[in-house]
Amino acid sequence: MSTFVKNFLRFCIIMALQVLILNKITLRWWSQPAGFPVFIPYVYPLFLLLLPFEVPVWGLLIIGFLTGLTMDSFANTAGIHACATVLVAYLRTNVLNALMPKNLSEYPNQSPGVKNMGWMPFLVYSSFLILLHHTVYFSIELWSFVNIGYLLLKIIASTLTSMLFIVAYLLLFTRQVNARS
Repeated sequence: MSTFVKNFLRFCIIMALQVLILNKITLRWWSQPAGFPVFIPYVYPLFLLLLPFEVPVWGLLIIGFLTGLTMDSFANTAGIHACATVLVAYLRTNVLNALMPKNLSEYPNQSPGVKNMGWMPFLVYSSFLILLHHTVYFSIELWSFVNIGYLLLKIIASTLTSMLFIVAYLLLFTRQVNARS
């Protein structure tokens, strides 16, 4: 299967999961109305995180904008998702260069993932960019720092929940490499 078709199918699956299932689940921790905020886990930026290493930054920016715009059209948010995903797309290459032992050009036809990076580097990579995405998204959504505690709580709770869903996605849709001795 070609890389384009594989990534297009991944885009469709992740967006369908986000729009049809995760956007419908609003999670509230504690039963008090003033308790933890209602939040929706956003896992759709995972599509950007799993694109091949050799995608240039300008390509990532276009794909990030289109991914965010797609999410904005389903969530009825006026460009907030597009803004957050463009920033994630812009910083993705720098974060990968910081975490990978070799230059990204030395990984032909490969994508970031558990198989190529291992669990810990991939979780650091994805957690940092998902945290960044959520920080930008919720800061623009709330558009106020009056209640900074509420904003931080919403960012942290959403990031943790999103990472749980991302790990579940990876466990379900990533082929595990069998170790042979």
